[in-house]
Amino acid sequence: MTDRELVDKIVRQRQLRCYAEVMGRYGGLVYGKSLSILRRTDWAKDNTQQTFVRAYERLSDWRGDLLGPWLTTIAAHLAVRMLAKEQRYAGMEPTESALRRNEPTAEEVQVHEERLLNMEKALADLPPQDRQIVRLHYYEKKKTDEIAQLLNLSQSNVLVKLHRIRERLKARLRHERNDRQ
Repeated sequence: MTDRELVDKIVRQRQLRCYAEVMGRYGGLVYGKSLSILRRTDWAKDNTQQTFVRAYERLSDWRGDLLGPWLTTIAAHLAVRMLAKEQRYAGMEPTESALRRNEPTAEEVQVHEERLLNMEKALADLPPQDRQIVRLHYYEKKKTDEIAQLLNLSQSNVLVKLHRIRERLKARLRHERNDRQ
């Protein structure tokens, strides 16, 4: 099911279990973005939860095809606010340079969103089983032995497939980056 279809079911039909699917798909991505800014796992977990709450509240306003870039933008903004708030509570005024160091520039956000869109497109072009392996491993945090059991494959086969998938994705993204330059 596409992101657009999921959002339509959530907003129009109030099917909340579809939001669990959104969280499953993008939880790792949002957590990674949060952690890259906050540098603390406990804060990153809190920020991830806040991101999904904020996104749910504003889901009817979303206009796009892929939720990933939108969610990571929300996560980045909330993380920067969290850092500023923590600095104020610690009795320090957040300096412009400290905020600038942690807040991505508009250009960085745009480049990041382009990369995410390219990655989403590359993932969508993978064969169904490869997409499933990626989803299980990276988004659902399943171990290779669990994936092997779920997909009726050997663990070594899963490891080889993961390696080949990563190499194909890297090559495709490198090729697209070279085409833009």
